[in-house]
Amino acid sequence: MPDITINSPDGQFMAYRADPAGGSGGTKAPAIVVIQEIFGVNQVMRDISDWWAGQGFIAVCPDIFWRQEPGIQLTDQTEAEWGRAFELYQGFDEAKGIEDIQATIDAIRGDAACSGTVGTVGFCLGGKLAYLCATRTNADANIGYYGVGIENNLDEAGNISAPTMFHIAEEDGFCPKEAQAQVHAALDGRARVTIHDYAGMDHAFARAGGEHYDAGAAQTANDRSAAFFNAHLR
Repeated sequence: MPDITINSPDGQFMAYRADPAGGSGGTKAPAIVVIQEIFGVNQVMRDISDWWAGQGFIAVCPDIFWRQEPGIQLTDQTEAEWGRAFELYQGFDEAKGIEDIQATIDAIRGDAACSGTVGTVGFCLGGKLAYLCATRTNADANIGYYGVGIENNLDEAGNISAPTMFHIAEEDGFCPKEAQAQVHAALDGRARVTIHDYAGMDHAFARAGGEHYDAGAAQTANDRSAAFFNAHLR
């Protein structure tokens, strides 16, 4: 699938786009903005986008690190790549990132092949950004996988108006029990929020090929996510 160009107030950046197999056949499809981990729009994110396209959605994964290093694609397989990923994470401007995601939402919502409904799904850093999409953007639905740092922005929880789902790994080394408890305390009981906890799972349990990948838990989370978007975007 080709990369596409997204226009933002600060400049242009690239995004990976995957379309449903065989095209729309004349029927417009809902879209999903896939929000990257700290490794850039790498093969993992492209494969996830392709998977969503296989579910009948237009999937677009924007390069939210473009201000620091456009086009970077790292893996989780070497210490050097982890080091660079954390440098990019620490230098990342969340507010600008949300602006870029909103620009991506706007671009794909106006695409001729899109039905007009757009959701977001994010992983790790992207999981946090999916939460901020629920509080700051006009996305129609949002899903966050093992988001890191959501507890720091729970004062925005009252802004959530679109259906939003979170997948929390109970043994997440980057989201300790205290943080998980804060997230539950702020979000449990909210009519538009659904939280699923995964006992025994560590961070990135749905990252295929990763150290903590668990096929069963990943399948469960992905099935829940697909059902969620089918219910709220179609």
